[in-house]
Amino acid sequence: MSDLKKIRAALISVYYKDGLDELLDILKKNEVILYSTGGTYDYICKAGHECRTVESLTGYPSVLGGRVKTLHPKVFGGILARRDDDGDIKQALSYDFPFFDLVVVDLYPFSETVKSKAADEEIIEKIDIGGISLIRAAAKNFKDVCIISSRKQYHSLCEILGANQGATSLEERKDFALKAFEVSSSYDTSIASWFGSTTFLPATEEKEVLRYGENPHQKGYFLGNMKEIFTQLSGKEISYNNILDIDAAIELTKEFEKPVVAIIKHNNACGMAVRENLSDAWKAALAGDPVSAFGGVIAINRPVDESLAQEIHSLFFEVIIAPEYSEKALEIFAQKKNRIILRLDHYPEKKMMYRTALNGMLAQDPDAHKLQPEEIHFVTDKKPTTQEMEDLMFANIAVKHTKSNAIVLVKDKQLLAGIGGQTSRVDALKQAIQKAKAFGFDLRGAVMASDAFFPFPDCVEIAHYEGITAVVQPGGSVKDNESINYCNNNGLSMILTGYRHFRH
Repeated sequence: MSDLKKIRAALISVYYKDGLDELLDILKKNEVILYSTGGTYDYICKAGHECRTVESLTGYPSVLGGRVKTLHPKVFGGILARRDDDGDIKQALSYDFPFFDLVVVDLYPFSETVKSKAADEEIIEKIDIGGISLIRAAAKNFKDVCIISSRKQYHSLCEILGANQGATSLEERKDFALKAFEVSSSYDTSIASWFGSTTFLPATEEKEVLRYGENPHQKGYFLGNMKEIFTQLSGKEISYNNILDIDAAIELTKEFEKPVVAIIKHNNACGMAVRENLSDAWKAALAGDPVSAFGGVIAINRPVDESLAQEIHSLFFEVIIAPEYSEKALEIFAQKKNRIILRLDHYPEKKMMYRTALNGMLAQDPDAHKLQPEEIHFVTDKKPTTQEMEDLMFANIAVKHTKSNAIVLVKDKQLLAGIGGQTSRVDALKQAIQKAKAFGFDLRGAVMASDAFFPFPDCVEIAHYEGITAVVQPGGSVKDNESINYCNNNGLSMILTGYRHFRH
């Protein structure tokens, strides 16, 4: 291949040394001259390889506590010099620049330092300057230079050098340059996020290719690291739609302190219940809609034991996620080899939510508000009973996690029906009533939650006719008094939260 370029000189300066030996061996085999800095230089020499210091090239030691090591014309000139430009070659030779054909650099662990809750001073020192500059310079000159920007790429380069007798092709160098700019972008995004920026995509070097997107004709990717959130203990590969439902399930169940079981279908809860023990919670959640539960995602906020696993096992489900499982529980679930069994290790921390729109993106804070007792406005003559109040709080959480327009019906901390995604709130209520009755629920004494205000009293009237006795809604309509007056005239209680929970 005419675009193959032999590697003759390499600059290596890395934070992580693991995996470097394989690369050093193949570079030695191909008689590549090595330059390095600090700890990397020491590592290379101890591994038995010849290496030159960057200081011997530049004539300057590492200064300012290591802040300046590679920032020098002889280093960057040797990377950026265009091999097909006579002017560049003439200048490089006159200033005695080495021609680097390979740059192997990774970056200080900024994100890891942030996650460790380190002091600001330590975090700032993990903002890489020389490394990011070397990566960008080498990637810019991919026509002549191969850039390795992560230890994850060592093995791929070794295979390439082995197949090409120590050379790389233009296509291969361009591919490594793409990966380098992804690393650079992610790194800068992480730093900007720490400083408070909301204008970037989530920072990650991870990109997992999924089987497909929402539908088989769409390509799908996950930009992130699922292993930071949960551990997959069994089952098939997680799909695009699985991830959406898992996210919905986790975000919903983390709002509850008491034992809760939620069954998610198409990002909405089709069944959910809070009980003193998980067995009762499971039975109540499943009773909410045993038809829709088929093929759903089950989320539980307590460890799952053998007894509960036996109860759940009879249902066909796609995914179950819980903080822990007994050995017997795992054996039971593993009888169906495709079941995805996830152990929740950490709740994800969402600083921003992103969504593509038009030719750009929308970004917003997550809807992380949790209703506090002092925020509740009691606006009717009749106050909710203790049981109604517990159900209203449960229902307000449930409706918050249901697609708008949404209506949720709850009784005894059990989801009787939740209908979302409707163009009319009245339609959502009518469908919720019909669904609850279809599964044998008595709505007398139940409560109703709405994700947004009632512009008219019609929903309250319909709910009252069915025996519903208490309502929670954000309020804010110019006609709030019409709904409040209806409640006062008919013995219902209503509370306002002041917080709308649209979920488009």
